[in-house]
Amino acid sequence: MPQPTSALVLFSAGQDSATCLAWALERFARVETIGFDYGQRHAIELEQRPIVLARLAAHSLIWAPRLGADALVDVRGYGQLIESALTREMPIEAAPSGLPNTFVPGRNLVFLTIAAAHAHARGLDVLVGGMCETDFSGYPDCRRKTLDALQIALALGMERPMPITTPLMRLTKAQTWELAHACGGDALVELIRVHTHTCYEGVRGQLHAWGHGCGLCPACKLRAEGWRAYAGG
Repeated sequence: MPQPTSALVLFSAGQDSATCLAWALERFARVETIGFDYGQRHAIELEQRPIVLARLAAHSLIWAPRLGADALVDVRGYGQLIESALTREMPIEAAPSGLPNTFVPGRNLVFLTIAAAHAHARGLDVLVGGMCETDFSGYPDCRRKTLDALQIALALGMERPMPITTPLMRLTKAQTWELAHACGGDALVELIRVHTHTCYEGVRGQLHAWGHGCGLCPACKLRAEGWRAYAGG
């Protein structure tokens, strides 16, 4: 198999996807991005996407020519079918199933399938996603075995390999900050801290040590805990 030279990064403008994009820009000669509007209550992340993309391009003379087209896909019809605290105004809590009610059933399967079709059309070799088991919130579509199965199905369905690469799969959130530093130093860490968005409540305003957010939702708590472990504070 020839060595892949291009990648499509699933990019939400969150900490994880921004780190994955930096990781990809370090490794592939051509990198494109794709994002999804699924009616998420934290739709402010969509507003941060072009900001983070522009700042990542400006971060490095090597990255700028490698970063190519971005696609934002409207899948709000899918989101309207889902009963989730990420697509409805409801308290964030555990669901009767035992999963957090922020679980959006099949989200990564839908996103990766669309991304694979787009990568096929654009002639891109690899899909890159920020799914993670180590800091994983109980979402079954973040598990590597789920993605391995989907990878096989995509290859069969398109008659070509479509690897799904997950650089953060075995990392803690602190190690994700460390990976960002390894890719782009203090300046990249600061870019991610200030300009990415992870908060489920869509809160931006006060800048905490770890970034913007409500500080109370699971995503904020995870990000804050990871920052404290990374920064040693």
